[in-house]
Amino acid sequence: MGVRDMATKKTSSVKTTAETVKEEVKVKGGQLLETVRRLINEGNVRSITIKDKKGKTVVKFPLTIGVVGAAIAPILAAVGAIAALVTESSITVEREKKPGTKKS
Repeated sequence: MGVRDMATKKTSSVKTTAETVKEEVKVKGGQLLETVRRLINEGNVRSITIKDKKGKTVVKFPLTIGVVGAAIAPILAAVGAIAALVTESSITVEREKKPGTKKS
């Protein structure tokens, strides 16, 4: 099950460079932690930015290829704390472009 299968709303997808794309997903507070966990597990995410409902950046996590196990725990702990404080948020995801993807 991918992130888009959850009760989230993809609001935009904007190409930023030849290697990366940005995507924004709106989530409710209770879905924030699970959505971030799924994004990290996808493996092609370079960074995750969490913004409040007013669009103000709350936190940004740069991710490296191969982030696993204990390295993820502090990120998920921080996201859990943020989820307790915000009712609505958006997650901006910067992903690596998949090889062979056509330009749009």
